[in-house]
Amino acid sequence: MEWITDPQIWISFLTLTVLEIVLGIDNIVFISIQSAKLPVEQQKKARQIGLLLALVMRVLLLFSIKWVMGLTAPLINLSEWFDWHNEKYARYFVLSGRDLILFIGGLFLIYKSTTEIHHKVEGEVEVTSTTKKIVSFSSIIIQILILDLVFSLDSVITAVGMVDQIGVMIASVIVAVGIMLLSAESISKFVNDYPSVKMLALAFLLLIGVSLTAEAFDQHIPKGYIYFAMAFSVLVEYLNIKSQKKALKKKDQH
Repeated sequence: MEWITDPQIWISFLTLTVLEIVLGIDNIVFISIQSAKLPVEQQKKARQIGLLLALVMRVLLLFSIKWVMGLTAPLINLSEWFDWHNEKYARYFVLSGRDLILFIGGLFLIYKSTTEIHHKVEGEVEVTSTTKKIVSFSSIIIQILILDLVFSLDSVITAVGMVDQIGVMIASVIVAVGIMLLSAESISKFVNDYPSVKMLALAFLLLIGVSLTAEAFDQHIPKGYIYFAMAFSVLVEYLNIKSQKKALKKKDQH
C-alpha cells in the first residue's frame, strides 16, 4: 500500500487523467454528431454505449500492452514496393501496425467529416424522421466503434509513454471515461443546438483526421497546437453566440 502515500503516483494519475479527458474530447464530439442522426429516444443510449465501448477497448489494450507496443514495429516498407530508396525519406514510408490503424482511422474521419460538412453546406441541416429510420442504430455504433479503436490506441500509447504502473493507467482511463459519460449529454446538446458550433466541431474532426493520417507517415503535428486552435476557435464562437443572444434580447425589448 505504499502507493497511497507516494506523491509521484498521484501526480502521474492526475496528469494522465487530465490528458485522457483532453484526448477524449474528439471522441465525444464524434459520438455526439453521429448519435444526433438517431431518433431522440436512442441518442443517449448510443452515446453511453459508444463511451463504454471506448472504456472497454482502452482497458483491454492496456492489459495487452506488449501487443500494443509491438504494433510500433515495422510492418510494411512502401519504398520497397516501388523500388525507390532514399535514406533521407525512407523512414516516412515504413509503416507499423499502429501506423496502419492511424492511417485508416484518419481517412475514415476525414471522409465522415467531409460528408457531414457537404450535407450541411447543401442545406441538409435538419434530419427528417424518414432519414432517421434509414440510419440504423447498429450502423452508428459500428462507426463509433471504428473511431473508438483509433482514439483508444492513441490514448493507450500516450499512457504507456507517461506512466509505468498498469494500475495507474487503468484508474486514469476509468475516471476519464466516467467524467466523459457525465459530460457527454451537455456537450452533445451544445454541439447540436448551435449549427455554427456543429460546423466548427466537424472542422475539428477533419483536422484530427488529417493529423492522424500525417502521424501514420511519421509527420507529427504537436497536439498542443491543435488543441490551442480548438480552444481559441471555441472561445471566439462562444463570444459570437453571446453577442447574437444579446442582440436578439435588445430586439425583443424594442
